[in-house]
Amino acid sequence: MRLDQFLRASRLVLRRTVAQELCEAGAVLVGGAAARSSRAVRVGDEITLARRDRWLTVRVLAVPTARQTSKQEAATLYEVVSDVRREENV
Repeated sequence: MRLDQFLRASRLVLRRTVAQELCEAGAVLVGGAAARSSRAVRVGDEITLARRDRWLTVRVLAVPTARQTSKQEAATLYEVVSDVRREENV
C-alpha cells in the first residue's frame, strides 16, 4: 500500500491530499529518511510525522487490504513509538 493511502487508512491524516502535501514538504519520514507519497509501506516500518508542534513516530503493525477502514481497525494498524513536542526556534 502507498504511504499516502496508509496515512489516510490509519487515520493519522484526515485526507489523502494532505498526506501527499506533507510528503512533498518533507514532513513525513520513513526509517529516518524523507519519503515520497508513492513509497510502499511494509510491516515494521517506522513513520515519523512532523505536525505543528509535535513529532509523532509510529511503527506499522499491519497493512490493510482495503483503503477504507473502520475506526477500530485503523487503531490496530500502528503503535505509537514516540510523541515528542518540538522545540521552537527562538
